[in-house]
Amino acid sequence: MAENKQEPDAVFTLERIYLKDVSYEAPGAPLAFAQNEAPQLDVQLRLEHAALNAQDGYHEVVLTVAAHANRADKTVFLAEVQQAGAFRITGIAGEALARTLEIGCAYILLPFAREVINDLVTKGGFPQLLINPINFEALYEQKQAAIKQPVAGQA
Repeated sequence: MAENKQEPDAVFTLERIYLKDVSYEAPGAPLAFAQNEAPQLDVQLRLEHAALNAQDGYHEVVLTVAAHANRADKTVFLAEVQQAGAFRITGIAGEALARTLEIGCAYILLPFAREVINDLVTKGGFPQLLINPINFEALYEQKQAAIKQPVAGQA
């Protein structure tokens, strides 16, 4: 009699969304409000994930968004948010798990981080800051390609 090996069903649940850390500074205020020149804006993203309880499939994913506005080498404002989520993911392993954590979870967290950054900046007295859509799949592919690239000078 042939045994039926059944693959476990994949489970992906969002257990909790939460702010892990938030920071806002406006060292140029109130003088920054009197200047008409738009500041230069730099937005950086970082994504980290870790297993909280690997046996039960619990993972934490943290999306850090940092927005730094400066004018003539002086900081106008700096806002940084660590938006986190606790996810339960079972029945997915290896690269599929990495893709789920770095793409699927990131897409879930981005709107929350986007809202917090915008709130911080507007409550700080500056115009609305809308973060453009992010292609996390392309970022993941770039990261994987960089990992597979041999380091210069090594064979």
